[in-house]
Amino acid sequence: MKIISDSFLSIVVPLYNEQDNVVLLTEKIHESLQGYNYQIVYVDDFSTDDTRGVVKNMDDKRIHLIELKKNYGQSLALAAGIDYATGDYIITMDGDLQNDPSDIPQMLAYVADGEYDLITGIRQKRKDSLIKKIPSKIANFLVRRVTKLDIKDNGCALKVFTKDIAKGLNLYGEMHRFITLLAHLEGAQIKQVNVKHHARHAGVSKYGLERVFKVVADMMLLLFIRKYFQRPIHLFGIFGVLLILLGILMNIYLLVVKFGFGEDIGNRPMLIFGMMFILGGIQLFTIGIVMELLIRTYYESQQKRPYRIKKISIGDGKAA
Repeated sequence: MKIISDSFLSIVVPLYNEQDNVVLLTEKIHESLQGYNYQIVYVDDFSTDDTRGVVKNMDDKRIHLIELKKNYGQSLALAAGIDYATGDYIITMDGDLQNDPSDIPQMLAYVADGEYDLITGIRQKRKDSLIKKIPSKIANFLVRRVTKLDIKDNGCALKVFTKDIAKGLNLYGEMHRFITLLAHLEGAQIKQVNVKHHARHAGVSKYGLERVFKVVADMMLLLFIRKYFQRPIHLFGIFGVLLILLGILMNIYLLVVKFGFGEDIGNRPMLIFGMMFILGGIQLFTIGIVMELLIRTYYESQQKRPYRIKKISIGDGKAA
């Protein structure tokens, strides 16, 4: 544990309407990390309640509050906190008290010897409703089947990263659901450990069944990046060749019908609708991927971030 006790920790917690949870969460973090040197980075994702005021009133020098200019979502809130964090190890968790800070020391122990770059939790005896459990199980199943990465609980927000892995993550859209997979693609050695899970202390959940569709869309993008980012011709080229061959076969067939049997082919639905549906579908899919890559290139080539910070407060609420 010497490497950990001598190291600086950053606990990054996105907050959205958690005014009734953040004080108790802070107390539990302090209680669990006695003897550690750390900072707590709260990222307020433009809460509509008094979350910001509650954090500032705690007057704690170890608390850093990042206020975003508008609601960007959990992924970009996490990205803002990770970018700001200065710790040798970066810990992420939710702000609703369902994650238990007392699990952090045991997770830190696994990164002490340098064998692992990411420790991720597996929530035991989840205290969530079915409307959260069902999408989570579907998402975990899809990720395991499609990516072949055997992560039992991709939705657990309690994770411990080494600094280089955390800083290397590029979080866009709603990619926080795939942080473990993104870290794996960066070459991280991953360890899964069982962690406690509690019922939400206060407030309401922000997730529902619509999450399944978002997971599927984001996973399609990740699969493209994983397999074809450096060789997109292997994807688009194969489709192109198949379409060309299909077009040639169709033209040969229509030529035979036209000149061999003297039939009119200009009004045949197969000629119009078949090509329209195939080409239209591929164009829409291709445009989506190209646009995503353009957005990534825009931000990363110019070292820009897809969020804007309004103010950073340390301890007593004064701007840093």
